[in-house]
Amino acid sequence: MPIAWNDKEPIYLQIHQYLAQLILEGVIGPGEPLPSVRQLAVEQHVNPLTVSKAMQLLVEDGVAFKRRGLGMFVADDAAELLRVELRARFLREEWPSIARRLSLLGLSLADLLEEKL
Repeated sequence: MPIAWNDKEPIYLQIHQYLAQLILEGVIGPGEPLPSVRQLAVEQHVNPLTVSKAMQLLVEDGVAFKRRGLGMFVADDAAELLRVELRARFLREEWPSIARRLSLLGLSLADLLEEKL
């Protein structure tokens, strides 16, 4: 599946987020191999070094690990590690503007929970 690129972030971070999404959605589960660097580079029409940088971030985050000669695999606790990081980023980067918007609109969390969408 092709990644919808944006100009706001470096490509390697977008690839990192794409792989993280696949792990969170269970498309790639614990112990399963990640796509090879070459395969992903060809599929996404990017430089293999860019993919390699994204994969290295997953290793540094503890989300993936390398097996010599076999490739990279998803760590057992990868989904939980990703959730913890995404929650922290959401609360740090997105929640403050959402909270301000709720305040401006006179809405509380209880109001939102009562809404039937």
